[in-house]
Amino acid sequence: MRVFLDTSVFVAAMLKGHPSHAAALSWLRKIQQGTDVGVVAAHSLAESYAVLTRMPQHPRISPAMAVQLIKTDVLATCEVIALSASEYATLLDHLAKVQVAGGAVYDAVLLYAAQKANVEQIVTLNEAHFVRVYPALADKVVSL
Repeated sequence: MRVFLDTSVFVAAMLKGHPSHAAALSWLRKIQQGTDVGVVAAHSLAESYAVLTRMPQHPRISPAMAVQLIKTDVLATCEVIALSASEYATLLDHLAKVQVAGGAVYDAVLLYAAQKANVEQIVTLNEAHFVRVYPALADKVVSL
């Protein structure tokens, strides 16, 4: 099965102290073991790095460690989907049509990538946000 993992799932899987760690890690393990095909938006690479290097935990995750985690847990196991300039333009038209503004735009970038990749499931910790931004994909969204 082609499974899209949201940034929130990768972060939870990488952080042992995260409340959703076990559930997120289970999804990541299925991809690593070849049970599912993992898909991630290119945007999630930078977003994961930003979140991991700013998490309020001790010890903090260094930039070098964040890069290593992303290379090992994301880049080595998942197909990365990037959007073209014309796809961003189409996405912006969609956002204006459904009147989405602010930070939800970043969820929309991820969902557009998931749609482009033709995934069967979209796994996230932000189900309500995802369904609001792209209601047409609601039947594919799985919440941890």
